[in-house]
Amino acid sequence: MKEITSEKISKYLDITKRALAKVKIISSERVKAEDALDMATRYFQDALHFHEKDDFVNAFACVNYAHGWLDAGARTGLFDVDGDSTLFTVDEKE
Repeated sequence: MKEITSEKISKYLDITKRALAKVKIISSERVKAEDALDMATRYFQDALHFHEKDDFVNAFACVNYAHGWLDAGARTGLFDVDGDSTLFTVDEKE
């Protein structure tokens, strides 16, 4: 499929919404962790805005940036995501 549809955006918005809800800041570098979470939240809000305006290209870009910030925080140890390898690109918790 070469098209970005409202349904596709809705799917990714749901995934990122669930990921945002799961993130817990655990890092001793709290300022960096809070900044990463703030960036993810802002991009997610932008994605919602663009989706409401039927601007699916920008909505898709923003939701992917949002999730990228969450994945980066999880991979670098800023966030605890309980080893959730479904919502994040991390190894499962042992």
